[in-house]
Amino acid sequence: MGEPRGAAARAAAIVLGAGACYCLWRLVAGGRRGRQAAAGTARGPPSDNSPPVSTHIMDADALQKLIHLLQATDDPLIQEQVLITLGNSAAFSVNQDIIRNLDGLSIIGGMLSNCIPKVKEKALNALNNLSMNIKNQEEIQVYITQVCRNVESAPLNSGLQLAGLRLLTNMSVTSDYHHKMVNSIPCFLHLLAEGTETTQIQVLKVLVNLSANPAMARHLLRAQVPSLLLLFDNCVNRDILLRALAFAANLKKPMNDEDGTMIQDQYSEGSIFFTFCRDSTQFAQKLASLLHHPDTEVKEQLVRILTQ
Repeated sequence: MGEPRGAAARAAAIVLGAGACYCLWRLVAGGRRGRQAAAGTARGPPSDNSPPVSTHIMDADALQKLIHLLQATDDPLIQEQVLITLGNSAAFSVNQDIIRNLDGLSIIGGMLSNCIPKVKEKALNALNNLSMNIKNQEEIQVYITQVCRNVESAPLNSGLQLAGLRLLTNMSVTSDYHHKMVNSIPCFLHLLAEGTETTQIQVLKVLVNLSANPAMARHLLRAQVPSLLLLFDNCVNRDILLRALAFAANLKKPMNDEDGTMIQDQYSEGSIFFTFCRDSTQFAQKLASLLHHPDTEVKEQLVRILTQ
């Protein structure tokens, strides 16, 4: 294993020069630890245990060399570590602008087509940090459909799937790009039913964002989620319960607006609409059982639902 890593570092030195390559060498040396890192939370820097890099001192020239290296190399180890470095550097807003101005977003986005899952995961993590910037979002939005496909095709609960969901969470904070996620609603709800708690929390962040947009309500209310009511229980993880209640609360107003229409022609019996509708005895019982929940925020979401 030592010789290939040494060769990778030497190849990087030719492109990067000694200063920038030193940072990359430290990352390559810690690549094994980086590969074993667990997935992180939604909007923070990518959760990777690679050695820290002093990204705050990286200037436009160093970032440009990294972007050129990413574009030139076919070595997945170097690709991963360059993406980690670029993603970490994007924790600083000035670097977000520099990377965009150097056409780095399209080069990082091109890595989403890479056949190596870890490379795609690191590209998603980098884009996630870069998506904190409105101008960057305007460029990153062209990859939303591809990110949705990656989430759908990735192994359940994998780091790749979670990385995609984190990026979609950031990209769905405003309603500008919600229409690009409509076709993936069944996938999101499948992950909500089948995923681990970590996956459920992450996909609920996306669903809460989508449900806050009245234009998305009908798409969500038509969807089928037989096990949805299982989330509304005192035994459920507080972070899951809170977001499930927020999801329901967001949909209550458009649901009430729909009550006067011929709903039998629009919604099937197993849809979210019928699960949450005012005549749903099961949902009412679930809400009643939560009235004595000790968490204040949970109670606030209950009030939102019950008073609409």
